Amino acid sequence: MDKHEPNAAVKTVGTVSSVLRTILKVIGTLLLILLTTGLLFTCIFAYYVKTNLSQDLDVSLEEMSLNFASTIYYTDENGASQTLAALHGTENRVWVDYENIPKNMEHAAVAIEDQRFYTHHGVDWYRTTAAFANMFLSMKNDFGGSTITQQLIKNLTKQDDITVQRKILEIFRALKLEKMYDKDKIMAWYLNVIYLGEGCNGIGTAAKTYFGKDAMDLDLAECASIIAITNNPSKYDPYISRNNNKQRRELVLQQMYKQGYITQQEYNDAVAEDLTFKSAENETKPLTIYSYYTEAVIADVTKDLMEQKGINKATAQNLIYNGGLQIYSCMDKKAQDIVDGIYTNPANFPSAKSKNGESVQSSVVLLDPYTGEIKALYGGVGEKTANLILNRATDTQRPAGSSIKPVSTYGPAVDQGLISPTTLVNDSPNIKLKGTTWFPKNDDLQYRGTVTIQQALVSSLNTVSAQILDKLTPQVSFNYLKDRLGFTSLIPADCDYAPLSLGQFTKGVTVREMAQAFDALANDGVFTYSRTYTKVLDAKGKVLLDNPAQTDVAFKQNTAWTMDAMMQAAATYGTGYESYFGAMAHAGKTGTTSDNTDRWFVGFTPYYCAAVWTGYDTPAHMYVSGNPAAQVWKKIMQPLHDGLEVKQFKTPTPSAPTNVFGDMAIETPSPSPSGSESPNASAKPSGGATPSAEPSAPPEPSEPIVSPADFSIEFNFPDLPSITFHKVR
Repeated sequence: MDKHEPNAAVKTVGTVSSVLRTILKVIGTLLLILLTTGLLFTCIFAYYVKTNLSQDLDVSLEEMSLNFASTIYYTDENGASQTLAALHGTENRVWVDYENIPKNMEHAAVAIEDQRFYTHHGVDWYRTTAAFANMFLSMKNDFGGSTITQQLIKNLTKQDDITVQRKILEIFRALKLEKMYDKDKIMAWYLNVIYLGEGCNGIGTAAKTYFGKDAMDLDLAECASIIAITNNPSKYDPYISRNNNKQRRELVLQQMYKQGYITQQEYNDAVAEDLTFKSAENETKPLTIYSYYTEAVIADVTKDLMEQKGINKATAQNLIYNGGLQIYSCMDKKAQDIVDGIYTNPANFPSAKSKNGESVQSSVVLLDPYTGEIKALYGGVGEKTANLILNRATDTQRPAGSSIKPVSTYGPAVDQGLISPTTLVNDSPNIKLKGTTWFPKNDDLQYRGTVTIQQALVSSLNTVSAQILDKLTPQVSFNYLKDRLGFTSLIPADCDYAPLSLGQFTKGVTVREMAQAFDALANDGVFTYSRTYTKVLDAKGKVLLDNPAQTDVAFKQNTAWTMDAMMQAAATYGTGYESYFGAMAHAGKTGTTSDNTDRWFVGFTPYYCAAVWTGYDTPAHMYVSGNPAAQVWKKIMQPLHDGLEVKQFKTPTPSAPTNVFGDMAIETPSPSPSGSESPNASAKPSGGATPSAEPSAPPEPSEPIVSPADFSIEFNFPDLPSITFHKVR
């Protein structure tokens, strides 16, 4: 053996040891560097979170603002609430409580979106780590790996920018959210927030849109179909591609089976099910056109929210379209269907066009005179083809013509004790009024000499209405209309002879105002404000607006009964004869304005009260036969009363002894009897006092002592010449 061999071995060992020490030093140094870097990074990250993210980590579901669709309901014939219209703004959402969410819907979402949802604490670290690794390796900002909790946060905050900061913030928020809420709460919010195509936010509107069902009624295949949309609504929306939705639905079902949420048989049945969607594939979804009634409800609720809650119009409308309100309307489906059937068919109206080429227009308001509930309305002739267009039933103001006389002159004068049906008056062109040099002409330019008040109303004599107003005074008439009968369209200039005696108002009145004014004559003199809804509940079911019937005593009971009798003659034998539809009692008054530009009929039965207007949008002479408003009124009322018990109006108490009026007067009637007068007591004129400007307070309504069955429409006045009814405007 070479004597130098031991030294070589020693050298070799020494060299290896030296290399190992060097390697260990390098590794130690690297570990120290990594540890120091990690600690430094941790400190920097903690500082970053504290200074930049800590204020953004606060998240509370209670403070999150969601938009919810509001619903307008009507009550069907069985007393059940049915949907009239769904209102929504940019987001169409109907909240579904967790207990009403099908378990299949929840499990479908978990199976395809977040398999470890029930076990993680807001963040799935396996998927998150993989997502970050994929991001760094591929150098793409495509994180992925979001849990249902993280998706909920992204949808609520609307923060979906692809940045590391946003992802980190989302992770911390998810961890905090799951400390505050249980899984059921988070799942309920997630399924109510996600976008599901076709303008559907949440499973509530999606269930209605795609399958016409409530979410709780969906089966397994339908649940899977809806959840399939979440991945990419533009691709998996069944109205865009039914095949894509089917493929994705089967993947959802497959994952549900693998994860043990459904059995093999349930999987097979769901895959084989041929889904029936509410609309055909690729059908273009039409714009929702709200009815005239729906828009009237919206307008009324908006106005009441502004007045009662002290908010502006924009805030009120935002609450209506996004606040999840439940609005209970007064609409009667049968009545509205009848009105719709007539008004959507232009053949029910005159074909004559104006000089400007406009077609005849019309509108109607039909209400219950005892509650003020508007049961039906329509704002124009023909199908409604757009939203927020002119509603001639509630928005258009037109002169009322002679249709105003029962509530502006005859009714108040009877109420004040100035006239009765048998009062004699002179129909002449040469009458001189005390309060003005103006005096009107009759529409037919004929004058009948001595007539009764009854005959004057039946024949709509302008000369008599002017004389009644002269005795009543314009101020008293104006006060009745403004203070007792709900007219808000009148202005101070209307407190004059022509507006009040002939209905030639400065701005005009609405069809709605006319209908509600006449409800006082139909309801024993009690005026009831018209209303389109009864109550509004907020998204939590609490009463936001309560809208009960609001009433005022406009006339004495006997005044109303007397006017009913006179107007029944007017509607049966007089100017309103075209409204007659059979044995059912009905009363009403026609109206025609200057140059035949507006034609009205306002009337009532023991069941309903309705006002109809016809004319052109730009006032022009109407070359028509008869009164189209009365004709339309009949077309509505006749089918509406089919099957109803035939009723008659209450019998008025016998009037005072026949007296005379105006230029023939030998004594002036006294003002209104005192409030203590019995409904059966005869008026006994005495003295020559002129009524004051303010109408006296009428007595409280009391029950009649005469049965309605005793009523007869025989008008016989033995001491007077026979009455001839003239068919004039």
